[in-house]
Amino acid sequence: MRYFTTEELTRSETALKKGIDNTPSEAVKANLMALVDNVLDPIRERWGGPIKVNSGYRCKVLNTAVGGSPKSQHMTGQAADITVSSKVANKNLFLMLKESGLPFDQLIDEYDYQWIHVSYRADGTNRGMVRHLS
Repeated sequence: MRYFTTEELTRSETALKKGIDNTPSEAVKANLMALVDNVLDPIRERWGGPIKVNSGYRCKVLNTAVGGSPKSQHMTGQAADITVSSKVANKNLFLMLKESGLPFDQLIDEYDYQWIHVSYRADGTNRGMVRHLS
């Protein structure tokens, strides 16, 4: 973990406001580390500038509070929603990640590049799925 921290990947304004304990288990921490080491740090190196994590790990209670999918990879520490400076820059980052050859599980353009969802499975069963949500 060169450019990202566990604290950054578990921070949540919603959890703070609602008093939700979003402390990850050791298994979740291992998944977060794998996500960072295999996708987030390498893409940050290629991007050449800061990448902000909007949402990383979300415990089940937090995931429900934010309206996340009941099957969300955020709940296992396998996913992060990231952004850079603008929708245009997010689109460029998305395209770069898509063509990077990095072993992501899902790469999702969320709502016309408002943010990018990226996930990684440490067990190696990454699907390389690319989607656009509107």
